[in-house]
Amino acid sequence: MSALVAALRIARRDALRAKGRSALIMAMIGLPVLVITGLLTGFATAGVSPAEQVTARLGAADARIATSEVRGPIAQTTLGYGVSREPTARSDRPRTAAEVTAVLDGRLIPYDVGSVEVRRPDGYDVVSAIELDLRDPMTRGIRPLVQGRFPASPGEVAVTPEMIERGVRLGGTISVTPQERQVRVVGVVEHPHNLRHKEVVGFQNVLLLDKRDGRGTGWLADTPAPVLWQDVLRLNGVGLTAASRAVLADPPPTIDFPGFDAATDPRMLTTIAAGVVLAVLETVLLAGPAFAVGLRRRRRELALIAAQGGSGAHLRAIVLADGLVLGGAATLLGAVLGTGGALVAVPILARWTGGYGPPEVPWLPVLGAAALGLLSAVIAALVPAVQAARQHPAQVLAGRESEQGRRRAGRPILGLLLITAGLCVTALSLDDSGPTILVGGVLVVFGLVAVMPWLVQAAGRLAARLPLPLRLSVRDAARHRVRTACAAAAVMAATMGAISLGIGAESQDAAFKASYRPKVPTGTLTITARSVDDRGWADLRAAATKALPGVSLISGQRALTRDGRPVTPVLVPQGCHGQCGVAVDSPIGDAGLLALVQGRADPRAAAALAEGRAVVFDDRMVKDGTLTVELSSEEPERRSLRIPAVTVTAADPRQIGAVLPPEAFTEAGFKLAERRLYAAHRPADLPLLERRLSVATGKADVHLESGPGDPSTPLFPTLLGVALVLGLGGTFAATGLAAADMRRDLDTVSAVGAPPRVRRLIVAAQAGFVAGLGTLVGAVAGGVMGTAASWPMSRHARTSGGPLDYDALFVAVPWSFTAAIVVGLPLLAALVAGLVTRARPTLTRRLA
Repeated sequence: MSALVAALRIARRDALRAKGRSALIMAMIGLPVLVITGLLTGFATAGVSPAEQVTARLGAADARIATSEVRGPIAQTTLGYGVSREPTARSDRPRTAAEVTAVLDGRLIPYDVGSVEVRRPDGYDVVSAIELDLRDPMTRGIRPLVQGRFPASPGEVAVTPEMIERGVRLGGTISVTPQERQVRVVGVVEHPHNLRHKEVVGFQNVLLLDKRDGRGTGWLADTPAPVLWQDVLRLNGVGLTAASRAVLADPPPTIDFPGFDAATDPRMLTTIAAGVVLAVLETVLLAGPAFAVGLRRRRRELALIAAQGGSGAHLRAIVLADGLVLGGAATLLGAVLGTGGALVAVPILARWTGGYGPPEVPWLPVLGAAALGLLSAVIAALVPAVQAARQHPAQVLAGRESEQGRRRAGRPILGLLLITAGLCVTALSLDDSGPTILVGGVLVVFGLVAVMPWLVQAAGRLAARLPLPLRLSVRDAARHRVRTACAAAAVMAATMGAISLGIGAESQDAAFKASYRPKVPTGTLTITARSVDDRGWADLRAAATKALPGVSLISGQRALTRDGRPVTPVLVPQGCHGQCGVAVDSPIGDAGLLALVQGRADPRAAAALAEGRAVVFDDRMVKDGTLTVELSSEEPERRSLRIPAVTVTAADPRQIGAVLPPEAFTEAGFKLAERRLYAAHRPADLPLLERRLSVATGKADVHLESGPGDPSTPLFPTLLGVALVLGLGGTFAATGLAAADMRRDLDTVSAVGAPPRVRRLIVAAQAGFVAGLGTLVGAVAGGVMGTAASWPMSRHARTSGGPLDYDALFVAVPWSFTAAIVVGLPLLAALVAGLVTRARPTLTRRLA
């Protein structure tokens, strides 16, 4: 029998004998593999590749041909999306099927896509729309029938299940398009890869009444031969694009559109490499103490093997075989559970999230994650294997503790050099928002891991003045500093990562909130409508008066061109340097609107508005008493107005914008019409109010100014949970080892009359010391790295109407989140360790 086979057999036998320890090690190694393989399989299944989309896009056809606005050469990707190569003449005459068949022979049926306005029983909605005869065999698979039948006449449509859930009834009628055309719902069809898709399918010229070339119009083509890339290029030459079944199945080697490739992007590769290194390091730090527990249990067995002629290499092989056996079983179980769980969970989650594709397992990444877990297990067993080879068999068999490894205080000089290098890399990468900071963070983590044994030793010297239980625990941890440092480093790495991300996210939120610039005071309700005439607006106003009884509604005007197109005023900053804001679509109105927006009655500002001057809330918008207003509309020519202005103080110091005088627009040749309502009112149910108003006009838009919000709050519970799981795992592994090593000391303490609570307190103090040291060091390092991360994360924060050039550095610390980790984690670890510790001494056999 070879030495390797013997070592594997010994490792398997020991794993079955110590089932609890084996389960602990397998959990430490297998859980990361389970999570990673589950995410990889879930993303692969939830994502839909172009090849998997062929049936949903083309059905049984050979290609879908789409129009463009131009009549000259264009370029496209293999997916069928294209742009014009150069300015080309456009034609107002729509394309015809005859023009297409002149280039590509085959049978064509119209296939147009877009969106349509639908009035449901409880309100108004804009949903996707398809104009396609689903009875044609060429469309088989594009929208499979779930219930009812396919539309057979222009007055019939089919809808997706999501529309049924929103109140549309099979067999009932709905109103579509701004003309309120009544159509009957005769069938329910399903998008093959998106269960939450809202869509209506009907005949030509029923849903999409504003079609023109380049806006979703096209045909499905059934050709005598497959549509190859040469055929696609021929269509591109006359301004047509094509999504071809043959091209999607076998794309050409070179495309004119070089896209982003994560496999070759240096920034992405750097991020992945840093993530892999940190994952391996964390797994090694977590599982390492557990392997050391096994080494402590087996030191007598290993000493007997050495006494019978086993060499140090044999002892190393036996301990490394533990890593192979337990790591192999853990990675296999984790990969199976991760992939299987993802395949089961994705279709269930798709009922809430929407899209998913056919079941798919990315075997190469899954195998890579499993290999990474196995490698982590072997590396975690490496240090105990070296210790096993260095132990003295005579001392172990005589019952005397080996001194190997006790006097080592790590490599503080190397650690300090790595920390310094990491901080230098971080400082040099502050101007780069890419992953370079991750490289600096990895170097800092490795440096702290090297320094941690020295920190454990230094902390042990401070134990002289502690009470007896705490002094025993700290001194024992300092004596076995390799074991303690490994667990404390695992806690440190988890704490550092959580606090760094927490500070970065909190700083980004602070910059987001500081850059927020509202145009009306907080708590102001705004009701608008899109593309309605005077009659539709009158209906909406009546509905708002009925839905908001007793609420004072203040009128706001909208500037219109001579042909009725809306004009959006954009305020242009004058002499802006740094923190300036842009106010888009500032209100137009009278003194009543000014009092609402300003938050108080201001006779001076009201008089200026009555004289035809703009009332501006940011003096950087005004230069030489004049406000410049750019007028944005659908017309190609841009116009601007110069309006005399005064500056005043708004209700909210952050508020920007202005109240513009109606006379400035009427004198410039624009028409004014009431298209806004303002109210200082907070409705109890904002979505319900919007649905009620939408029933009246079909185009109501209700907005309540409520401030910038708090976009990243869900991040902190996730980070806290990860830090607790990783920190408690490493702490309990080290505490279990400490309890095994201290068994005789604990029995001695009990034998001299100490009550059971002292035994519990010693073990609890051991867990608290490990977790406390790790969280303290991790908090300091996380604070430094979080401050560095806040620079690129906060300086580019933007909100609507926010700063143009906002480069101020925001550093915000989530104190409650930080305290929960730094204080809560050690206390929780000590509490749990004390509760699960056996209070009574264990009888041991005497050694002859």
